Amino acid sequence: MEQIGVFEMIMNAGLMVQFVMLLLLLMSVVSWAIILIKYIQIKNAYSESAAFVEFFWKSRNFSDSYARARSLQYSPIARVFRIAYLELKKMGSDPGFDKTNPDHSNIPLDEGIQGYGNIKRVLRRSSNLESIHLIRLVPFLATTGNTAPFVGLFGTVWGIMNSFHSIAYKKGAASVAAVAPGISEALVATAAGLAVAIPAVIAYNYFTYKIRIIESELDIFSSDFLNIIEHDLTVSREA
Repeated sequence: MEQIGVFEMIMNAGLMVQFVMLLLLLMSVVSWAIILIKYIQIKNAYSESAAFVEFFWKSRNFSDSYARARSLQYSPIARVFRIAYLELKKMGSDPGFDKTNPDHSNIPLDEGIQGYGNIKRVLRRSSNLESIHLIRLVPFLATTGNTAPFVGLFGTVWGIMNSFHSIAYKKGAASVAAVAPGISEALVATAAGLAVAIPAVIAYNYFTYKIRIIESELDIFSSDFLNIIEHDLTVSREA
């Protein structure tokens, strides 16, 4: 029996099926490019954030943590800390902390309370921007996973319609051999749609899970940072 490859099936298919296959190919190329980019970004963000948080709690003051944060490019927690630290510097203080011997700053009380509110807003805004940066391009994977099977199914239905339509103009009784080539060519579109959708869905679920972890770490770090500032202001108030 004559064996026909997938490429030959696509070349022998109708224009609409070929257009569907081209569209699926473009969706696949874009999806894999996004998968590669986001994998590198999220992997580096995850590892650098963990390293920064560990260094942050081991260091005695914010200046050392700021110097460390400037050397990290992918960590969203480090970027959030840099912005909050610069806002803290506007208050004219460089507070340090030590679990056993806190080095509290001499921030005026009124200025400290106002600065605390500013730092809180800066942390919330920068955390939201980091979340947006992390999730960027990921929704395209969800869109590809949801639409690619239907795009492939559309190509299959269109190809089958043309196959049966061509039989009506043939003389004599139609046989399976007359219909099978057209149907097999059309079914390639469905297989291509599934091949595009499955990796996109897997990658979307993986990236979403990792991003939620990083966002949770961002919230925890912001809360801990604010607790340090609040504790420092409480000591200043009592003094």
